[in-house]
Amino acid sequence: MPGVVKVPALAKTVVVPFLLVIFLVHPAFSQRAVLTVPSNIQALTRQAATIVHGRIVSVHVEPHPDLTNLTTVVVTMKVMETLKGSGGEELTFRQFIWDIRDKYDAAGYRKGQELLLLLNATSRYGLTSPAGMDQGRFRISRDARGSLLAVNGHGNVGIFANLSLPAGTTFSAKTASVMTRHRSGPVSLPALEEVIRRFGGRK
Repeated sequence: MPGVVKVPALAKTVVVPFLLVIFLVHPAFSQRAVLTVPSNIQALTRQAATIVHGRIVSVHVEPHPDLTNLTTVVVTMKVMETLKGSGGEELTFRQFIWDIRDKYDAAGYRKGQELLLLLNATSRYGLTSPAGMDQGRFRISRDARGSLLAVNGHGNVGIFANLSLPAGTTFSAKTASVMTRHRSGPVSLPALEEVIRRFGGRK
């Protein structure tokens, strides 16, 4: 029949499951596979359901317990501080792995790694991911003086850009200076956490 394109049976067996996987796991993709719109810390904080600062105590790659064709990484963290959401001393979450490279390096998570994580709400399939993908995953380090620094997978580009501050919002002098001068690169963790608390409703 003119105008009708027939799809071979083999193509259906490949394309249909592929599309199904996309709908099942969205928006919990892996870190490398998805291009994301740049977001500032205000947008990331609002999007995140849970925000924690902690250290990874275990990480392993395994199939999803129900959707066994999906590969996931399961991360358990010892929580040092909860900035948004409710939580205890430990947090475990499961993230979908899309890119095959993530399968071999556990999507960049490592035991002993200290992170500030802004996590999306967990989906009905038990999956989550950082808000804005790697924008919501901040690796913590210390400078030569021992001060704590945080940097996300986008090099912190634009995290303080175009913020919409509610009337009466105030910050400490140090944090206000960081917000004004910062353009990219590592940022003071205490300053970043102060901003997150303001936007996340905690003081």
